[in-house]
Amino acid sequence: EIDNVGQGHIQLAQMLREEAKKMEDFREKQKLHRKKIELIMDAIHKNRNLQYKKTMEVMKTYCCSLPYRDLVFCFSLSYFWQLFLKLAQTKSALEDSDRSYQQNVTTLEKIREEWQKEHIKACEFFESQECERINYFRNALWLHVNQLSLDCVQNDEKYEEIRKSLEMCSIEKDVDFFVNLRKTGSLSPAPVVYENYYNTQRNAPAVRSPITVPISR
Repeated sequence: EIDNVGQGHIQLAQMLREEAKKMEDFREKQKLHRKKIELIMDAIHKNRNLQYKKTMEVMKTYCCSLPYRDLVFCFSLSYFWQLFLKLAQTKSALEDSDRSYQQNVTTLEKIREEWQKEHIKACEFFESQECERINYFRNALWLHVNQLSLDCVQNDEKYEEIRKSLEMCSIEKDVDFFVNLRKTGSLSPAPVVYENYYNTQRNAPAVRSPITVPISR
């Protein structure tokens, strides 16, 4: 029974090692999926930041040119012919600046919307992954505890068999059983007597013990 308990422990240890390997594989699988989402989010976040920075630079150029436009417009009333060319150039630059500013704002808004959608998808994915992780580990630990409990019950049953056997053990009966199984008789061997083969009276009876003493166990 003790050997069976040991074999049960070995089997349980192997089962726990296999379950631990499955848990490790599960964790690595989730880590890879999470890494893919993180890379996508990092790329979109960097793109959004770059576009925001570019838009702010264009807006700064656009805003800085507005006072100069008004100034040119005021002076153009007095110096129409002298400033006509500069006014045209300024107007064209302002239009280009405004158009560039609008385009960058539109591009930034598209990137922001895409970033927001991906951010929502990432949050939903991480929430789903976390629920899956908690559920998996909860079920795995429940299984481990059941395995350990079952092993303890089985071991206790084996120990109970051992206790029952020990309760039936009787020292006197075991000794009696061994004696009855191995005994060669109830009398001790006859003593060995001395005989003088050089004595002329060889026909004299040998001296022997008249009584055979029974041996005690």
